[in-house]
Amino acid sequence: MISTDDLRFFEIIARSPSLAEASRRMNVTPPAVTQRLRALEAKLGVKLIERTPRGLSLTDEGELVASEGTTILSTIEDLSERLACRTSQVRGHLRVAAPYGFGRRHVSPVAQQFAVDHPAASITLDLSDSPIRQISESWDIVVHVGSLPESDRLVTTLAPNRRFLCAAPEYLRNAAPIDHPIDLASHRCLALRENNEDVTLWRFSHRKQGKTTVRIKPTLSSNDGEIIRDWALAGLGVIVRSEWDIAEDLAAGRLTEILVDWTLPSADVVALLHARQGRSGRANAFLQALRHRLAPTPWRQ
Repeated sequence: MISTDDLRFFEIIARSPSLAEASRRMNVTPPAVTQRLRALEAKLGVKLIERTPRGLSLTDEGELVASEGTTILSTIEDLSERLACRTSQVRGHLRVAAPYGFGRRHVSPVAQQFAVDHPAASITLDLSDSPIRQISESWDIVVHVGSLPESDRLVTTLAPNRRFLCAAPEYLRNAAPIDHPIDLASHRCLALRENNEDVTLWRFSHRKQGKTTVRIKPTLSSNDGEIIRDWALAGLGVIVRSEWDIAEDLAAGRLTEILVDWTLPSADVVALLHARQGRSGRANAFLQALRHRLAPTPWRQ
């Protein structure tokens, strides 16, 4: 008999571009995933996936298992949630996606305490450079920093967050003055690649001079914000970085804000909730815990 564990396992397979990515999401080795997939196919007596040059492709039987499995798991979780409402106990499995850096610093501690406070619930926390890609039926809460694409998800703001243009004092002492955004074209700039944004186009606004954009040529780039900040602290160039990540560096003088009369688009921290799952006790409880963590705003204290 196929089990709910089998269905959850195959749900991850069906939503992954490769078995290697599926193994990363499950925190197991690729051979372990391959072995379990073969065992599941042997149990069912059908082939569930095909490997193609573009990645994984579900067979007709695989499509059936993925589709019906999602429905079955949803029904089981709904039943669990309705029973939990009668006992006022938070239970069931919660799936949360968040950005690497922000997830480590602010979402992971919430998940840790949530597990202590609600032992009948379990959590999967998936960190990536673009959690917005995780918007699907399988994720209860997607934490996002920055502008949003169109989505049918419910969106709630968790905390305000500005972006700053800055660099280490050492870099600024040895570099040409930056009096206008256009001056950045001749400077060493460091780019953070995230959320599929055009990270080489920096947008500025001025109360009197209006708006302007600058196309930079990154000297260094990465999809990890911590690396970008470390490069800036080492005096390697100019960065645009979120307030939540560099507020302490600015306050301590390790980084210096540039063009203080110009502003960059804000990048508020938001949570995207599934219309149905967002009303579940576990999702509401986790959202409340996130709000408690971020109020008052930690990087503005």
